[in-house]
Amino acid sequence: MSGREQKYIAEAFEINFIAPVGPHLARFEELFAEKVGVKHAVALVSGTAALHLALRHLQLQPGDEVVCSSFTFCASANPILYERASPVFIDSDWTSWNLDPNLVEEELREADRRGKLPKAIIAVDILGQSADMERIDQAAARYEIPVIEDAAEALGATYQGCPVGGAGWCSAFSFNGNKIITTSGGGMLCSDDEALIENARFLATQARDPLPYYEHSTYGYNYRLSNVLAAIGLGQLEVLDEWVRARRHNFAEYQSGLGGLPGISFAPKADYGEPNCWLTTILVDPEKFGASNEGIRAHLEKENIESRRVWKPMHQQPVFEGCRYRGGAVAEQIFATGLCLPSGSALTDADLARVIEAICEIARPSPA
Repeated sequence: MSGREQKYIAEAFEINFIAPVGPHLARFEELFAEKVGVKHAVALVSGTAALHLALRHLQLQPGDEVVCSSFTFCASANPILYERASPVFIDSDWTSWNLDPNLVEEELREADRRGKLPKAIIAVDILGQSADMERIDQAAARYEIPVIEDAAEALGATYQGCPVGGAGWCSAFSFNGNKIITTSGGGMLCSDDEALIENARFLATQARDPLPYYEHSTYGYNYRLSNVLAAIGLGQLEVLDEWVRARRHNFAEYQSGLGGLPGISFAPKADYGEPNCWLTTILVDPEKFGASNEGIRAHLEKENIESRRVWKPMHQQPVFEGCRYRGGAVAEQIFATGLCLPSGSALTDADLARVIEAICEIARPSPA
């Protein structure tokens, strides 16, 4: 928290707009849409809810397929199951660790030959770096397939000089406690498609028909963000640029302190944009470094320093057993060797130095 949130929370209490809607919610949506560079936004309880409502708008049927990144958190793929569709997982490229455009094109060509094109593509911006949205959009446009950008981790990053989140049909953001900005929990669905946003707003408030009594022609969800949480978001939005600078500083300090160690490399930076460096992530070659990623994690834990393995690919998850996937070697290698280091916006240089020192302590490179 920056401290600025208190002003907006106090306003919400003063005017007695706590939940479910109010002026802070409307303002948060307006300012967020401006920040991302889209026409419309609707604030929701989570980024997962945003993805779900986007898919619900497409009226998926059982057996329909949705292309999704394999190297991601399960929240990117779970909404596909909510709508009784089937995910098709696509591997990453080494350029960005994001959805591989070449494999997307390959999948769409073969799907077209089979006569069963996917109903949507979910492109995830991993670790705060944009996927190559232009190439993915171009491939999808040839078959008139909508692209949903899961930008949950990437607020404040850029793609081709523009804010992340405006390149696809729609985008989903998260305000979970570990994201660049937080409302404790929450998310946003953004799009230039007004019909999508209005339908999402309708479904998010239990799909209540516009009548002077409660009538429902379809089922909905309790997905709307509260006014008081939106008030927190207003304060957080004011310091977004500051938080992004802090995350980039973390990355620079880690790269300076650890980049010279044998067997340590960092997540790549694609040349088409600027990541927000949400999480600083390293790859560990145990033979060259002298310890594995799990060995480093366990050592840091003994020093009361939390680190975490990167996501196990979705195509290897038991819940998605039997789902089709294309590629997989890149995501599997990142999972096998990757480790996320402490990356919070409030970290001090002393904190970063302690993490670096702890990692250096167990570096035992093999003799040349």
